[in-house]
Amino acid sequence: MFMRIFSGITVLALLSACGGGETDRASPSDSDPLLEAEAQARAELAESGMIYCAVDGASGFRPDCQIERTQGDEGVILTMRHPSGGFRRLLVTSDGRGLIVADGAEPAIVTPVSEREIEVAIAFDRYRLPATVR
Repeated sequence: MFMRIFSGITVLALLSACGGGETDRASPSDSDPLLEAEAQARAELAESGMIYCAVDGASGFRPDCQIERTQGDEGVILTMRHPSGGFRRLLVTSDGRGLIVADGAEPAIVTPVSEREIEVAIAFDRYRLPATVR
């Protein structure tokens, strides 16, 4: 049985942790019904253990990556498993940084997509994750 992935996880300081450049994505304050519906569908998919991802430099997102949530010594670890067998691990922090790479040298770049969803980019891999951005 798969545990609920994101119940109880709220990313509060995500925007301040990843501040930076302009993007062509909607800001969290935009209330686009289509973006919200897509985010809701992806959140429901994540509850089943799958997320949308674009790995190895792919241009489009597909619901191909598995996500696992485990409790580690430093906090909650999210592991995104690629269809090819590769994976990325993120640590959900409580010190205001939001999400950081749990291992590896490449940093995680977090960008809000809507009020209910973020995009995490690590090198040539991108993931869409449900989150509460305030």
